[in-house]
Amino acid sequence: MRRLTVPNVLFSIWVVVLCMLPFVESSYYMHLATNIALFTILAQSWNFIGGFTGYPSFSTAAFFGLGAYAGAITQNMGLPMELAWIFATVLVSALAALFGFILLRLRGHYFAIGSIAIVEVLRLSIASATDLTGGGNGLNVRFLPGGPEYVGMVFLYTMVGLMVLVFALTVWVDKSRFGFGLRCIRQNEDAANMVGINTNLYKIIAYVLSASFCGTVGAIYASWAGYIDPTDSFEILLTLKVPVMAMLGGAGTVMGPVLGAAAFSLLEEIFWANFLEYNRAILGVVIVILIFFLPRGLLKLDYHTLHRRLRHYAGRNPREPSE
Repeated sequence: MRRLTVPNVLFSIWVVVLCMLPFVESSYYMHLATNIALFTILAQSWNFIGGFTGYPSFSTAAFFGLGAYAGAITQNMGLPMELAWIFATVLVSALAALFGFILLRLRGHYFAIGSIAIVEVLRLSIASATDLTGGGNGLNVRFLPGGPEYVGMVFLYTMVGLMVLVFALTVWVDKSRFGFGLRCIRQNEDAANMVGINTNLYKIIAYVLSASFCGTVGAIYASWAGYIDPTDSFEILLTLKVPVMAMLGGAGTVMGPVLGAAAFSLLEEIFWANFLEYNRAILGVVIVILIFFLPRGLLKLDYHTLHRRLRHYAGRNPREPSE
């Protein structure tokens, strides 16, 4: 119970901070807080399949983009915004179950390659359906009525609310029999299957959970942005950033994706503001360094291992015992 309380308290404090940021300087911090909540949800969602189950999925952008277009199209057809989000979630979940049934028969890098292929297949499909999606010209989405500050608040608190929901689900998975089964699959899938765990079903459920929240976030993002296009919605960089966020904090943990998404988003914001031309290159180098020296994430930081590595790359004897 004590281990459960610490993440809950830390997460509650972080939720309060995000909700209070707009009152510091409305427009900039509201946008920043909404982005952080968005990426936190995506990282938490990836954690179900990539962290707990150990399947390196790179299909985040596929389900995010599909949810964005499903929500935008139905909203433009006259469906209320909230119902459009629900429709997008259901559609993405159904397609994720189908994709998962096929892809999850693969393992390791074969699964990773298959999952990233989904992104390109859906992007090209959306770009080709010009009558429905606008193709490469993109698609305008009906704006929520109201002033900029009101609209910003609505989407911020919607994102934060969804972030809380995914966190609560993560806590449940972490302590449940289902979560135990996912960890068994991560450790040794064949052994898990032999002791009676329905590994195929568990993997599909984890994959659908991951995809469904990505689809919901995509639909909310489309309503928030007011415009989407295939290149932005199915961005390959997004499908790479999200696993990095989860691993940076600690994949397979409750607070890891939250911490990783916050750290990554803040670093990215700092580099955008100060190194506009080289921000992605610098950020990439920083992330590689962090993951190399913190392979298990910030939450599983081993100070002795970190100390040995730092001393080794400082030119000392790597076998020399640490103090």
